[in-house]
Amino acid sequence: MPAFTLNGNSTTLDLPDDMPLLWAIRDVAGLTGTKFGCGIAQCGACTVHVDGAPVRSCVTPLSAVAGKKVVTIEAIEQDPVGQRVQAAWREIDVVQCGYCQSGQVMSATALLHDKPNPSDADIDTAMAGNICRCGTYSRIRAAIKIAAAKPTSQEPRS
Repeated sequence: MPAFTLNGNSTTLDLPDDMPLLWAIRDVAGLTGTKFGCGIAQCGACTVHVDGAPVRSCVTPLSAVAGKKVVTIEAIEQDPVGQRVQAAWREIDVVQCGYCQSGQVMSATALLHDKPNPSDADIDTAMAGNICRCGTYSRIRAAIKIAAAKPTSQEPRS
């Protein structure tokens, strides 16, 4: 029974250790913002933060998050960087169909924590694992740049 912190709440789930984190989050915890896309960690729709790092939850066994801090899209607004990213997404209407966007926001937030003023190459590298079937890549890049340009302070990592 892995115990971990999910969006700031201590959580213990009576589930198999090898169950993908994605299914524990969606089917058991009822947090459906994290999406199933490919099931092989190639599309990024299932991205969550584990101890601040972007992780593909579809291939992460529940046992891998024991004792760790998991943050999903439902709680990213508690992170000041996540707030800036979401505001930038809304400001320029990044979303088209929206299916991949929770994973995109999670990856972009992690990027800005690691590199507050990312270059185009930094953005390309960090976002390469996130596929947008609608092709909103130019708007995603623009939103990341907008979020990066906002004033920063000593922001805690999600």
